[in-house]
Amino acid sequence: MTILTQVLNGLQLGSIYALVALGYTMVYGIILLLNFAHGDIIMVGAYISWIVMSQLGLNPVLAIVLSIVGCAGLGVLIDKVAYQPLREAPRMSLLITAIGVSYFLENGAQLVFGADAKVVPEYFDLPSMSVGGVSLSANAIITIVVTAISTIVLTILVQKTKLGKAMRAVSEDMGAARLMGINVNNTISFTFAVGSVLAGIGAVLYSMAYSQATPTMGIMLGTKAFVAAVLGGIGSIPGAVIGGLLVGFAEVFVSAIGLSVWQDAVVFLLLIIVLVVRPTGILGRPMTEKV
Repeated sequence: MTILTQVLNGLQLGSIYALVALGYTMVYGIILLLNFAHGDIIMVGAYISWIVMSQLGLNPVLAIVLSIVGCAGLGVLIDKVAYQPLREAPRMSLLITAIGVSYFLENGAQLVFGADAKVVPEYFDLPSMSVGGVSLSANAIITIVVTAISTIVLTILVQKTKLGKAMRAVSEDMGAARLMGINVNNTISFTFAVGSVLAGIGAVLYSMAYSQATPTMGIMLGTKAFVAAVLGGIGSIPGAVIGGLLVGFAEVFVSAIGLSVWQDAVVFLLLIIVLVVRPTGILGRPMTEKV
């Protein structure tokens, strides 16, 4: 395999991690919550695609739309049911609740769909492209382009829109934002919806790359995306993308040199090194706690 092929594989895998990491970053940036159920929302999105295409035999475009909408709805529902009642609770209570929601989704999926992997049909049968005699996967190119567009749209949403300004106000000072007339609960729910839309897009792209859905697929995917978010500086949109690409390239090149059994260890070793050298991550900024 050529270096160009490995670079494309790294970009494809890193783009998926980046999308998931952006969801982590969105939620953490607003309420300082590590939403460990985020990876399992992706798992639900993959199962929705499987049901729509494999079980119901409907159009792949409908499967994509329903996966994204379903993930967005699930994210808002989780916030309303599990997190909103704990807005004023200690942060540890929210963290334990997030872990509980993750286990609930995983075991619920196993109960409903079984523990075996379900094969997600191809959304589109796209031919590979040849550049300089090297075959480039159309799915990989789509993944990279979609991630780039999603990142740009998310940046514009956060920086230029009224809802984005409300999100930034809530992240800076929730009490002051409430006094300024911002509906904090609605703003947080909107943030969960945006993060879960990214999870839905990630679910579709992951299914395009690996064509399967399992109840536990969100565990390692979510963990590595969390590593990516921390690497780039959790709370930073460009940082999440950089972290995702770093994790993706690390995995691909470790596998390329014949050490695939070490690819998970290398990802976490990379995290340790970055945290030792720069605890806030590559683009993170130090945060001062008010007392």
